[in-house]
Amino acid sequence: MKANPKRQRFFLILFVLIGLGVAILILRQPSARPTTPRIQKVENDLKKAKQRYDQRIADAKNQQPDPDVELVRNILAEKLASRTFSFATVCQAVSGKKVIPLDQSPAGQKVVEAINVALSEILPQLSQADSPVRQLRRINEASRFFEDALLQKLNSTAGLNCEIPPTRDGVHQRSGYPDLRIEDEATGAIFYLDPKLVEQGSAGSTFRSFYFEPKIETLKVNDDAVHLLVGIEHDGKTGAWTFSGWRIVDLSTLQVRLKAEFQASNAELYRETELSLPADKH
Repeated sequence: MKANPKRQRFFLILFVLIGLGVAILILRQPSARPTTPRIQKVENDLKKAKQRYDQRIADAKNQQPDPDVELVRNILAEKLASRTFSFATVCQAVSGKKVIPLDQSPAGQKVVEAINVALSEILPQLSQADSPVRQLRRINEASRFFEDALLQKLNSTAGLNCEIPPTRDGVHQRSGYPDLRIEDEATGAIFYLDPKLVEQGSAGSTFRSFYFEPKIETLKVNDDAVHLLVGIEHDGKTGAWTFSGWRIVDLSTLQVRLKAEFQASNAELYRETELSLPADKH
């Protein structure tokens, strides 16, 4: 029987295609690699590392950003401790009121002269042996005696009114800057006065002695005014202080620094604690 040429070509093509298919399947199979315990450990470590990485990415996407974190970072980035600011600018930014430089106007001269006269009488009185200041433990506690004495003396000066400056709510509050508010009746000019006690010889020290807290609720700066500070010197003899002189400072030219610090009170620190006692105290 004679073979059919067409049929032979068909089977030949079919065998070729089958061979090619088998070859492709073989080539696509992953090549066998030798597996050892060390290789297996490396592969497992890589899988675990990838899983941890994927988990961190997922957690980062799901986690909401903390606005306080960003705020703290922005504050620290400003490097405020190394910068200085004009007190006049800071005060006006907080209060909306201008800090007016002290000049030789009649009102300015009258107020400065009244302060000088008052202190020339107050210092000898508070330096006496029976002075109430001598009964204090700390010199800082003596400031209120100078405030009270200046308030009385300046308020009794003709043409001047002196008072404890009120807050924005109208409360006459002793704490906080400034301590005294002086008004010249003739012109309506306002002067703020802040007495400070300073030990003799320390006027050139870098110790921080002036503080201004920009707190709107208790702000006592409610007028365009001249801002004065009087530094009253003492001899540093604890319990037997003698006051020798004073310096009047125009704060319109003062440069101040901002100290950024985080703080907490005793009540916040210890509210969930109990007092422990030594063994012999139980």
